[in-house]
Amino acid sequence: MNEITRRTLAVLVDNEAGVLSRVARLFSGKAYNIESLAVGATDDPKISRITIEVMANDDQTRLLSNQLRKLICVHSVKTLLPEHAIRRELVLIKVLAQNSEARNEIIQIANIFRASIIDVSISSLTLAVIGDETKAQAIQHLLEEFGIRELVRTGMVALERGQYTIDEQTKEKGEFDYGKNVL
Repeated sequence: MNEITRRTLAVLVDNEAGVLSRVARLFSGKAYNIESLAVGATDDPKISRITIEVMANDDQTRLLSNQLRKLICVHSVKTLLPEHAIRRELVLIKVLAQNSEARNEIIQIANIFRASIIDVSISSLTLAVIGDETKAQAIQHLLEEFGIRELVRTGMVALERGQYTIDEQTKEKGEFDYGKNVL
């Protein structure tokens, strides 16, 4: 299977200024568009986790992973297989709700999609939806008839199911240890 599909990479990096820029430059330098990007600190405040989604085939994914591993700021890289990954994104949607009938319909749609209503005003409702891209697209499509005022997506975050994790134990012993103490 060497077709171009959406690939999810989980990358553990140093939590310091400039790291995200170095990682993003690697992708742009190789002419890959990052489809989705989410970054945040892990349970260790010195380490951040970057979830990157990119359109690539197996060979390209291997190349990108190997190039990422060469960066001194990178601790670990793992390609998450769709069948073993839990992928979610947060989408905030502000929808026009000019009257009670529209408001009630929007609330019913929110309930069906298990979305949270996080803000209410006289003329709009703001919903928070957590799920994969198909869930986000489906609710967005239904809410378009009311008029979407604003929409923002966080980017996909992902973890492997079960016992599997991304950490130092997933790396091969001695892999790129030579650069850890270099600035």
